[in-house]
Amino acid sequence: MGSISLAVQGMQAGAFDFVTKPWNNLVLLKSIRTALELIEEKKMQKSPLNRNEADSKFHFEKIIGQSDALMEVLGTVSRIAPTNASVLITGESGTGKELIAEAIHVNSPRMKEPFVKVNLGGLSQSLFESEMFGHKKGAFTDAYIDRTGRFEMANKGTIFLDEIGDLELSCQVKLLRVLQDQTFEVLGDSRPRKVDIRVVSATNCNLPEMVAARTFREDLFYRINLITVHLPALREREEDIPLLARHFADKQSEVNGLPRVEFSSDAKAFLQRLPYPGNIRELKNLVERTMLVSGKSVLDMSDFERQCLNPGATQTPRKTGTVNFEGMALDEIERQTILQALETHDGNLSHVASALGISRATLYRRLEKYDIPTDK
Repeated sequence: MGSISLAVQGMQAGAFDFVTKPWNNLVLLKSIRTALELIEEKKMQKSPLNRNEADSKFHFEKIIGQSDALMEVLGTVSRIAPTNASVLITGESGTGKELIAEAIHVNSPRMKEPFVKVNLGGLSQSLFESEMFGHKKGAFTDAYIDRTGRFEMANKGTIFLDEIGDLELSCQVKLLRVLQDQTFEVLGDSRPRKVDIRVVSATNCNLPEMVAARTFREDLFYRINLITVHLPALREREEDIPLLARHFADKQSEVNGLPRVEFSSDAKAFLQRLPYPGNIRELKNLVERTMLVSGKSVLDMSDFERQCLNPGATQTPRKTGTVNFEGMALDEIERQTILQALETHDGNLSHVASALGISRATLYRRLEKYDIPTDK
C-alpha cells in the first residue's frame, strides 16, 4: 500500500502525519488544516498556564490540582483542543485519562456535539464490529433490531477509545480503516458511511514496546498518537494530594448527607507520603473509606493508617523533588503494598484490585512486573 509523510516545517519530528496511498483528498486536506492549526497554536504559546488562567479561559472544572506537572498537561490540552488532531493519552491506571479526554472535547469546537466513550479492553472480537459500527436487523443470529454503532453516535463530535492497548490485533485492522478514511460499513449493509469525528485514545500500556513485539500495529500506533499527552502519576503531584482529598471528602459528604470533615496537618502529610499504585482512584477510595469507617469530624493520621493497606512502609518521609523514599525504592514500596494487599485479602485478586484502585488487568501486569506468584 505504501504511504506518504505530510511534512510540515516547524514540527519537531519533521513529519506531521502519514497518509496512505491512494489517499482521500478530503482526509488529506483535513490533515493539512490540522497541521496549520497546530503550528498557529504553537506560535501563540506564551508563558506556562497557571490555575487562575486555566479556570478563567477554559473548561477544566472537573480537574483538581495546580502542581507544575498538572498545569503542563492542561497547557498542552488548551493548545491542542481547538484542532482536530488525534490525541493519545498515556499514563498509569487511575491518573485521570478520561477526564483529560473529556477536557479536550469540551474545549474544542465540537463541544456541543457528542462525546462517546468506548472501553476497548472490554470488547471481544465477536462484539467489536457490532458495537463500533452497528448492525442491521437480521445481519446475524440474535440481531433482532437495528443497532447504531459508536462511530455513528460520535458523528460531528469526539470518540474516546479507552484502553486501546488491550484491543485484539484482528480488531486493530478494522479500527485502522475507519481512522484513516473516516468511513465504515454497518454489519448487514455494504454501503460505506462517512463519519466526521475527533479521535482521542488512552492506554496505560507501553505501545512502542508492543509495536516492537508485534502485538500492536505500527500503522495504528502512528495514526492515534499525532499528539501524545502523558499524565503524571499521583506521587509526582504531591502538592495536589490535599486538594484532591478535600474534593473527594466534600463529594462524599454531599452524596451521603454527612457533615463536612477536616484533615489534620499530620493526616495531610501522611497522605502525601503514600506511593499510590492505584493513583487518584486509590486516594479516592482511601478518603471515602476512612470517612465512613471513622465517623469523625476531624481525620488524623491514625485514621488513615488504620485504613491503609501497608502503613508501615509509608511513614518514611519522601525526598524532596524525587519519587523515591529514603531507604526504599519506590518500586519496592509498590511491590510491598501489593504483597500486603494479597495477604489482607487472602489472594483474592478482584478484592486486591478494588482495594488498590486499579483494574484486574493492571494488577496482573504489576504481578508480572514484580514476579509475584499467585494461584488465584
